Amino acid sequence: MLECNIDEELINRAEKTAKAVIEKLKSLSLKLVLAESCTAGLISSMLADIPGASGILWGSFACYTKDAKISMLGLEKNALDSCDLVSSETACLMAAGALLKSGADIAVSVTGLAGPDGDGSGVPVGTVWVAAALRSGGIDVREFHFSGARNENRIKAAIAVLDIIMEKI
Repeated sequence: MLECNIDEELINRAEKTAKAVIEKLKSLSLKLVLAESCTAGLISSMLADIPGASGILWGSFACYTKDAKISMLGLEKNALDSCDLVSSETACLMAAGALLKSGADIAVSVTGLAGPDGDGSGVPVGTVWVAAALRSGGIDVREFHFSGARNENRIKAAIAVLDIIMEKI
């Protein structure tokens, strides 16, 4: 459970954006797949909380570790070894892997450090990378820097993902 001291306005924004994503994807008859690392399924859960999510959500990969990214998304160990797990490269690989493993039209990935501790790589806590890949072609990747407690950063990352989905479609 997310801690209850998270700003209610932030939670309301997340719910409102999730509803808008579902409505928009439904209207376009598009399916979404997610590859979540630092959010660990939070975005999928936010979408699944809304009636009608089954019409747009193909599925989700909660790939928290390097091994999970390799096993679930089919990513190459050498490719992940050559970059930080919290990086634009990893986010792009995750989105592309999710797209290949699914029947979805759009794949969005998120990888980052929610806190409170880092991973020893030197990447600052609060750094999040999001990548969106379209089956019709093209991939967009963006970096975010959030400050806040762990679960606040996870919700902010989820909102960033939902905002990017709205932009891409």
